[in-house]
Order: sequence, then C-alpha cells, then structure tokens
Amino acid sequence: MHFLNLLVLFVTINTLHSQNQFTEAGITYKMALENAKTQNKPVFIMLYADWCPHCNQMKKEVFNDAAVMDFLNKNYICIWKNVEKEEGIELKNKFKTKSLPSFLFVDANETLLYALKGEIKKNEFVYEANNALNPKLQLPYLEKEFLADKSNSDKYFTYLNTLKKGMDRTELSIPTHIYLNTQSDSQLISETNWRAIANGVTDINSREFQFVLKHQKEFAAVASQNRIDRKIENIVNELLRPLVDNLDTINYYKQRETAKSIRLQKTDSLVFKFDLTFAERTEKWDFYKKVTFEDTERLAWKDASFLKEIGQTYLKHISNPDDLKKSIYWVKHSLELNDSFDGNLLAARLYNKIKDKKSALKYAKDAKAIGKEMGWNTKDVDTLLAELNSK
Repeated sequence: MHFLNLLVLFVTINTLHSQNQFTEAGITYKMALENAKTQNKPVFIMLYADWCPHCNQMKKEVFNDAAVMDFLNKNYICIWKNVEKEEGIELKNKFKTKSLPSFLFVDANETLLYALKGEIKKNEFVYEANNALNPKLQLPYLEKEFLADKSNSDKYFTYLNTLKKGMDRTELSIPTHIYLNTQSDSQLISETNWRAIANGVTDINSREFQFVLKHQKEFAAVASQNRIDRKIENIVNELLRPLVDNLDTINYYKQRETAKSIRLQKTDSLVFKFDLTFAERTEKWDFYKKVTFEDTERLAWKDASFLKEIGQTYLKHISNPDDLKKSIYWVKHSLELNDSFDGNLLAARLYNKIKDKKSALKYAKDAKAIGKEMGWNTKDVDTLLAELNSK
C-alpha cells in the first residue's frame, strides 16, 4: 500500500478511536456551545473526579463502548470535565452539582434539558440519553406543563421524577412547595400528598413538615409510622449534617435547638450523636461533657459500644477526676451489657487516670483473663499491668 494511503488510514483509525472513547483532553465548554449552535445538537457533559470509583466504572463500562460513544457523538457535542480543574469547577458550581458522576444535557443557550447522576448501567444510560433528546421528556417542557396546572399531582410527579434523576434533594423542594401550596391542610393527609412531602420537603420549619409533626397518627394511617419516622430522621439529618461537615459553629448551635424542639426519642438520639461528633471535630470538650452528662443515660444506655466510645473520648481528652468517674460509671454499665476485653481494659485505664490503682488492677486482670481465654494478643493490657505493678 502506498505510504500516503497508509498515513490516511492511520489518521482515520485514530480519529475514530478518539471519537469513540472517554477523553479528558477535549474541547472547551464555550467551544461545545458554539458547536451545538452550528450543528444543531445539544451538549452532553460528564462531570467526574479521578478519585470517584463510580466515575471510573462509568468510563470503563459505558464510555469505553464504541456503540455508546457512536450514539453520543451522533446526537450530542460531548465534553468531559474534571470537577477539580478549572472548567470542571466552574461547571460544577454553575449547575449546582453535588453528586458524582453527574451527566448534564444542555442546549446551546445553556438551558438544562435533562440530568442524570451516579453509576448507571449501559443500557439504562443509553435509554435515558435517548429520552433527553425528546422535547416532551425534557425539564423545560415538564416544568412548563406543571406550572400551567400547579395542583395537578400527575404533572407534578412527572416533573419531580425527572428532576430526581439528576438533581440534589434541595432542588426538589421548589416544585414540591409550589404544588403543596395548592393543597389545604386537610388535603395534605393523603397517600399522594404524603409521597410529595416524603420526596420533596426538606425544610424543618416548613408548613408541611410542621403539619406532619402535629398529625403523625393521621399520616401513619395513609402511609405508615415507619415512613413517618424515616422522614423525620431524614429532615434532621439534612439540617445538621452539612453544618457538622463544614464545622459551622454558629448555625449548628442554632439549628440543633430547632431539631431538639421536635421532642422525639429518635430525633433526640440523632442530635445527641451529631453533638458528640461536632464537639470532637471542633474540640469543644466542655460542650462534649455537657451533652454526655445530660443525655448519655437517656439516649445511649442500652448501647455498649456507644458507651465505650464515650469512655474512650473521656480517657483521651478529659482530665477532671469527677468527670472521669462519671465516664467510668458509663463504661462499667457497658460491661453489664457485654463483658468485653476492650471494655475492661478501658475501665482499667480510666481508673489508672484517676490514680485508683486497686480498681485499675482489678479491671486490667479481668481484661487479661478474657484475652487469654479467647487466645487474643494481650500486649496492651500486659503493658498496663506492668505499669500498675511497678507503682
């Protein structure tokens, strides 16, 4: 074959190969929008991160498939952006992306037509990407249909279910409140409206959630008490978790009071756990002591592991003997629930910290006996026993 023909064949094969695989080194977002206008196609954007296992699985299983890439390249202008690099960061912020991987389908005017998130099987992805081409299945059309008939639950759920495929839960709250505002208090108590509340209400102070709190029995009759409880717990989680993750001290102390005002055992337990996590991360040991003194016996009394976790924190970070005696009381109760090697060793260390050698020796010997019986490594307790016997 002539050299020039070989060269043309080589370039053609490599061009086809590059078109039919995921590649980070692609065109810019601005260029994609320009191409979308000239070629009359929407833009497909994958937002990913190198550390994201689901992103890597999608690259390997879906975007490494020639048929999938052929479909995408035929119907879309495709770009792939790392959310930890310049353009990826901008796009992540622009479209309020909180889950990875995220798949955005936008038109040349940057209107979001459709969105998907998470790891998706190949056939399902192609099915959804095909739906994204249908104007009557796209978000702008569904939103317009819903807003033209706000009290229509079918139109609301059609719009909501499409939003759910790619949006964060907070994005679902806007259409949900628009729909629920058309419903009277008495109308809220129905299976249909409970589904709307369960799927789209995220504000703990909202009229709908406060109504659920006051009418749990009535809602349990159309749903179930378990579903009501899960929703209440989810609301508290959505309220407090971001504040703990971001170490937002001012708002955490304010919002925890809102959560505690619910006055249910399950939500009190959630707030208790968030309080301890927040105190540890911010190293607010006075707050940690206050919370544990107030609620350990009410909310963690039957959980041996949790009691030992609290005891470990006291051992590491608390020095006042009276406070330590209180933690010893909790750890000893954990041993009544479950006579364990680590529980006895912890009790011994706590007694040692308050200089009660006799009690420390007793619990260290109990830990040694359990460890020996189970055939475990007892190096830690042997070290403590040697230290106690040398005093």
